[in-house]
Amino acid sequence: MGTQPLVSAPMKVALLASMLVAACSSGANTSAGHSPTPAGSPVAQASASPSAQASASVAPPPSPVTTPYGLLVGSQAASTYSVSLVSADGKVAATADSGTPPVVSCGSSAGAVVPLPVSTSNSRAYFMDGQGVVHFLAPNGDTGRATTVPAATASRRSIFAVSPDDQRIAVVVADFTSTGASTRLYVEDLNGGGNHLNLFSETGARSLWPVGWHGTNNLVLAVVPSCTQGGGPFCCGPLELHVVDPATATRRFTLGGQSCPIAGPPTLAGAVCEDTVNLGAKVLSWSAVTVRSFRIGEVEAAYISPDGTQVALVANSGTFIAQGAGGHSLGTIGNGMFACAWIDDQHVLSGGDAQHQPRIAEVTSGTMVPVAAVGDCGGRLPGGL
Repeated sequence: MGTQPLVSAPMKVALLASMLVAACSSGANTSAGHSPTPAGSPVAQASASPSAQASASVAPPPSPVTTPYGLLVGSQAASTYSVSLVSADGKVAATADSGTPPVVSCGSSAGAVVPLPVSTSNSRAYFMDGQGVVHFLAPNGDTGRATTVPAATASRRSIFAVSPDDQRIAVVVADFTSTGASTRLYVEDLNGGGNHLNLFSETGARSLWPVGWHGTNNLVLAVVPSCTQGGGPFCCGPLELHVVDPATATRRFTLGGQSCPIAGPPTLAGAVCEDTVNLGAKVLSWSAVTVRSFRIGEVEAAYISPDGTQVALVANSGTFIAQGAGGHSLGTIGNGMFACAWIDDQHVLSGGDAQHQPRIAEVTSGTMVPVAAVGDCGGRLPGGL
């Protein structure tokens, strides 16, 4: 996965309340008009690039991890950034560095809404440099070049998601202007770029992120605002999730939407949306079924555990673990612990910098351990949704 917006860890909670209010008051359109479902004649075109002919000589895909990891991604404000894989005991398993893609904007008065330039499969973290080269990092320290995508510029960004089995990559190329973005989506083989499918394109105030893959036959796309001026909830992240066929872009399910925007990154269990008017939250399955609902005290970021039994709600005071396995609330994890991802079903990870060190908390006991790395949460391994 690779769906965290570019908001630094200490700022995430402060921006959340204003973000959610802005989305409700703006009447943001996340209707089927922004669906990746193609209309009329199919736009998917398959091609096999010459490099795909050599696929038989490519090494077999790596094995899925047996131990889960969280991914920390360094600041995008510097010329280089780090990616670090962290285990639930707080140990940094592997780290790599990369050149940072250039800052992208919507003309001179608005910022483009883009996620961190990373994705995760069930075995590796993938990260993009400034030239559009996608590299990989494995927990054992193995790293290398995976593929290339269109290079970033001051007005263009490529956003990608690698399939859980490391076989396919979905890429959105967004060209930003003062009025929004032109978005095109394609899917191809990760190794060699063969079996290329041009699936969808649109222009407007909304764009798409490939959030991840649910299995290998369901691609998850987030509907996001193309640009933002000053922040606010839903200024900088997914409003709605579309589950689509990765071969045709036909939409199968819709999670969230205007009345219940997505409140945090999804996991294998689904996603959480929040009714910001009535202060209620819903846990949604990948077939768009409401698994359960619960009340919230305020508009909060919501992170669902991989098994779906718990939700980490993050507000200005810290992280509250709601809806435990028995349907009860588990309480607050220490002041100043602002979770931004689950590593496994019992441990949450917070991002940070040199002044606010990242930490991992065990949600039942509240026990915390520091992490000797910095950055914002960029997902977890295994990365399948």
